[in-house]
Formats: sequence, structure tokens, C-alpha cells
Amino acid sequence: MDVAKQKAEEAKKTAQEAVDKSKELAAKAQDDPKAATKDFLHTPFMRAALPFINGGAAGMFATCCIQPIDMIKVRLQLAGEGSKGGPKPTPISVTREVIASGRVLDLYTGLSAGILRQAVYTTARLGLFDTFMKSLSARAEDAGRKVNFYERAGSGLTAGGLAAFVANPADLALIRMQSDGLKPKGERANYSSVADALRRIAKSEGIGAWWSGCYPTVVRAMALNFGQLAFFSEAKSQLKDTSLSPRAQTLTASAVAGFFASFFSLPFDFVKTRLQKQQRGPDGKLPYNGMVHAFGRVIKEEGPLRFYRGFTTYYVRIAPHAMITLIIADYLNFITK
Repeated sequence: MDVAKQKAEEAKKTAQEAVDKSKELAAKAQDDPKAATKDFLHTPFMRAALPFINGGAAGMFATCCIQPIDMIKVRLQLAGEGSKGGPKPTPISVTREVIASGRVLDLYTGLSAGILRQAVYTTARLGLFDTFMKSLSARAEDAGRKVNFYERAGSGLTAGGLAAFVANPADLALIRMQSDGLKPKGERANYSSVADALRRIAKSEGIGAWWSGCYPTVVRAMALNFGQLAFFSEAKSQLKDTSLSPRAQTLTASAVAGFFASFFSLPFDFVKTRLQKQQRGPDGKLPYNGMVHAFGRVIKEEGPLRFYRGFTTYYVRIAPHAMITLIIADYLNFITK
């Protein structure tokens, strides 16, 4: 009984301290709003959450800017499927075709899915990467050294893979919505939103279909994050002692990161798009059995260079997205530090 009474008293004391602290913060907010905001940002919970919040906000903003480019990239990857010759559309011809149909807003098809994907994917990958880097930096500092490139690369690969797995349903919905316009009018699903797409896919194909193409999506994310986060972090480290201003250093580092992210990830992005777009034919079979089969079939039927079709468009999609995301996240981290 004494122990129970003691625990009850301790709980009561803790609760009273929390109430007093809340009152103190409320009074401080009334007297000095800026100081109160700063105190809130430095609570343990917010320090752990801010990398995720800032990363997600930056990713969603960047997606709104580059969504039309992403739409064109997907259409380029799906053109001439199964044919080594086939049509050879260009970014200009695809854009012209969409505009000529009188549906310019089609360039923003799948925006809700893109934003949801960023809310999950970029929030997780940048938050996890920042968390991993803080841990590695503390360990390296204790050892009297700096974090090396391999540690940055490992953090980028791990953060990207974990985030991609969680965000795959939104990524799948995005591809389905963007490829829907390529079908004959009578066969189009005409999804109204990402929620509608996910609901209908689950109903007709099962919940497991949400993770279609998950393997190449994860590998693609690991490759992209290896190129983006590892090279961004490394470039910033190399540029730190140069005469460039902090803003110029961030801009340069993000441009370098965008190129390497595009180069390493495009083949996996190509296969991911094909796998997520595919649906069972009249015979009940899928065109591709998995990532390895898709790679082999594309090489055999369309040639190895098909994986890099639209590299310029992909780079124009990845580089600005990487630059906008990293610059905004860097700025948000600066103003909330």
C-alpha cells in the first residue's frame, strides 16, 4: 500500500509540474511570443520531429512545381512498350499532344497522389537521413574524426529504401493516374483522386496490389538517395571552406546531387513505371513477372538504351525537385534550429 501511495504521489507531482509548465509557457507566449515559439521548437519532441516535418513540407512544395514534368516523363517511359522500334516521342511532342487535346490540366494528373507520396516518402527519407547523420556525426566527433562518404552513402541508401517501402501505395496510385490517359476512352478508370484510385485498386486487385513494383521502387529509391543525399552532403562538406556564400554552396551541392540521383536511379525508375502500370490481360497474365524479368524483357525487345530514354526529361524532373527540396529543407532547418 505504501508503494502504491508513493507512486500515486509521484504521478500527482509529475502532473502538477506539467500543468505548472504549461501555465508558464502560456504566460511566456502572451508576454513574448517569439521566445515562446523558440522554447517550443527546442522541446525534445520537436527536435526529433522537425527534420521529418521540414523534409515533408519541402518535398510537397517541390512536387507542386515539377508535376507536369513528371507526367511527361511517365508518358515517355510507357511509349512503344514491347517494341524495339516503336514510336519515339519527345518531351515537346508529348506536351503538344496533351495541350492539343484541350486538357492542359492533364499535366497535373495525379497531383494529389504526388503530394501524398511526398508527405510520406520525403518526410521519411529526409527525416531518417538527418537522424542517421546526427547519430553518425556524434559518434565521429567522439572518435575525433569527420563523417566519411561511405557513412553518408549508407545513411542515404537506408533512409531511401525504408521510405520507399512505406510510400509505395501512393507511388502506385500516381503511376496509374498518370498512365490512365494513354488507354482508349472506354477503358479509362478516370480516377477522381488518390483515395479513389487506392480504393478501387484494392477492390479489384486486392490490398497487396498497393505494393506492386515495390522491389524496384525500393531499389530505385536507394539509388536515387545514394546519388542525392550522399553527394549533396559530400558536396556541401567539400564546398564548406570555399569562397562561395552559404546559399551558393547549397545551390551548387544540390545541382551536383540532382545529376547523380538521375544517373543512378533512372533504369530502376523505368522498370518501376512499367511494373506499376501493368494490369492483367484477357488471359489473366501480367506482362512482367518481376523486376529481373522486366529488365530482361526490355533489353531483349526494346534494347538496353531504352532504360535511358527521356534522361534529359528525367534530369529536368529530378534535378529541380532535388534542388528545391534540399534548398527549402536546408532553409527550414536553419530557421528552426
